[in-house]
Formats: sequence, C-alpha cells, structure tokens
Amino acid sequence: MQPKILQVSEVTQYVKEKLEGDDFLLHLGVRGEISNFKHHSSGHMYFTLRDENSTLRCVMFRSYSGKLKFSPGDGRQVIALGSIGVYGKSGVYQLYVRAMEPAGLGSLHLAFLELKDRLEKEGLFAKEGKKELPLLPRKVGVITSRTGAAIRDIVTVSRRRFPNIDLVVAPVLVQGERAAPQMVASLAALARVPGVDVIILGRGGGSWEDLWAFNDEALVRAIVACPVAVIAAVGHETDYTLVDFAADMRAPTPSAAAELAVPSREELQYNLRVLRMRALQGIKKIIEGGRRTVRELTTRRPFADPEGFFNQQRQLMDGYLQRLEHVMAGHSEAWRTSLSLLGGKLNSLSPLRVLERGYSVVFAEDGDIVREAQGVSVGSRLRIKLARGELGCRVDEVKGEEGNE
Repeated sequence: MQPKILQVSEVTQYVKEKLEGDDFLLHLGVRGEISNFKHHSSGHMYFTLRDENSTLRCVMFRSYSGKLKFSPGDGRQVIALGSIGVYGKSGVYQLYVRAMEPAGLGSLHLAFLELKDRLEKEGLFAKEGKKELPLLPRKVGVITSRTGAAIRDIVTVSRRRFPNIDLVVAPVLVQGERAAPQMVASLAALARVPGVDVIILGRGGGSWEDLWAFNDEALVRAIVACPVAVIAAVGHETDYTLVDFAADMRAPTPSAAAELAVPSREELQYNLRVLRMRALQGIKKIIEGGRRTVRELTTRRPFADPEGFFNQQRQLMDGYLQRLEHVMAGHSEAWRTSLSLLGGKLNSLSPLRVLERGYSVVFAEDGDIVREAQGVSVGSRLRIKLARGELGCRVDEVKGEEGNE
C-alpha cells in the first residue's frame, strides 16, 4: 500500500486534532512532581510534571496562574487540571493547565476545581448577572437546616435588626446526597412566595465533605436562574463552595447574611431623621433666600419710590418721542425735496411741455396719432391737439415728404 506523503505541519495538525478532540483528554487531572519550573515575566508558567517513569510538559497561562493560592516550584507535588494539546511549532504534546493545587487535597477537591473551571467558562459566576439586594425586603426566605445553629443565628440577628420582619423558612438537609435536590426545590418554592424578594441559603461550618452538597452543579444553576436575589452563607469565613460564586452576594457566616438581608430599623429611622432634618434645612434655606431676594427688591427704586420711577420713565419716553418727531420731520422734508426734483424732471419730459413750445398732435378719426401724410386722404377729418384746446379740421390737400401730392 502506497504511503500518503504529508508535510511535517500536516502531520502535527493531524495529531493535534486527534488529541484535542478526545473527550477524555479535554478535562484531565494529573498528579506529579514539578521540575524545570519557570515563571516567565509575561505571567505564564512553564514546567514539567514527572513521576518515576515519565515526564509531561506543561504550560499555565497568566489568566490562570494569577488565580493560584500557593507558590509552585521544583520538587513540589501537585495535582494539575487541564487538557492535552499539541504545540504546533515544535510538535510536542503538553498539558495546558487551568487550575493547580498541592497534592494531598484528594479527589473531591480536584472535582471541585474541574467543575468550578467549567461553570466559570459558561459565565455562571460573572458579576454582570448579579442581582441587587432590596433595600427593605418585604419577606426574607431562609433555606437551611431546621435544627442547626445557622437558623438560630439568622432569626436572632433578623429580629434584633428589624423586629417585625417576615421570615419564610424552608427547612432542608444541608449535607448528604439528598441535600442538594431539597435545596433546589426550596429555591423554586420560595421564589414563588408573594413578597419574598431575597433568599438566604446556608449552613454552619463543617468539613470539606460536609459542605460538598453546596458544590452541586444543579444547585449552582438553580441559584443563577432564581428570579430572587440569593445570599450564600456556607460555613465559616474561610470556607468557599461553588454556591458562593453563583450567589448574588456572599456572606462569611449566616449571621452576616442576616445583616446583609435585613436592614437595621434603628439605622433606617436614624437615616429618615437625618433626611428630614436635611429637607427642613433645605426648605429653610430656600425660604430665607426668597426673603433676601424680596428684601433686596424692596430697596430698589421701582419698589421704594414707584411714582418717581415711573415719572422718570415717562420723561425718558418724552425724550424718545421728541427725538422721533425731529427725525421724522427731517425725513419728511428730505422726501418732499426729492419728490419735487423728481416731479420737475418728470414734467420736463411731459408731452404737454412740447405742446407749449408751439407743437401740436394730430389725431385721425379713429383716435390714432397721424405720423405721416401718406396715411391721410383728402377730405378726411382730423383732430389737432394744441397746448390749450383742440381743433377739428378737414384735409384739402395731402403732400408727401418730397412735397408731391
């Protein structure tokens, strides 16, 4: 069988697609010892994971390495979570690390890192999707154990801060296999209760295994989808679970969650008093400002001596009127002079002035002006317009331009 001839880059690309398309290699946890560790100035980390038989090249880019909570180095045993890929330039396969923890934390913690990384990529923990807590909730929903210390702390703090606040409690298991489904159902139920506009989800402290129900994927998705703001209060201040990242607000303890959800009535009353005092002061300032304005206006002449003020205005108006009359008189005289000159020019061009010099205008019987002798015949009647008066004539003789009849 004739072998297929490929370019080196084509072989590398083929292997790359095969490896990176393998579901098993997309989410992989690898335990090993770090060697050849280099933390580049760009923030990327390059190192090798090895055991007694093999080595595996690894790279952790800055966007992930900046989230590490420990300092990796040569000789340190770690568990690295990532995916296998091929670096095309050298054709070497390597582990692209997304999260890393010191070895010894166990499979639960590795599963936590893997799920956190996947949900974070989906955008479930993004700040843009977080809901604001209500300033004064009508009812506060509480999801926690019926018998734990968390419910007692929440009730105590809530009653102290606002004695008549309504608490709607949904008792659930907070650890074990049935805990997460109960909390998911309680979230949906409380969101449907009229008036509930904030929900506290939490429990007291415990081991990593005790808190594992709060890392459930279905619970995380239910919190993100909940139409009501959710405060997560799981364990102690140093404990973090996935619901802490999914919730709209994280509280270090259940007591702190109650303080976040329930406003202090005394603080509200104090704030109202302060606002009332500021409002009164503002109104007083406005009134006092108005009074000052009125006082200033009353000292001005139009208000202090209105008759004198209006007399002055009348005097000004009389002056304006006199100036207007003077200007109009000047314009009128100029117009008269101009019209007289124009009339004289027009009169000099008048046909009547020509008649005054001894000329006349001859009209035929039909009223047309006679301009040449050839247009008149012997016996025709003519009308002659003089400077003063008219003459009626009959033609006895007609001569042309050359004197011929």
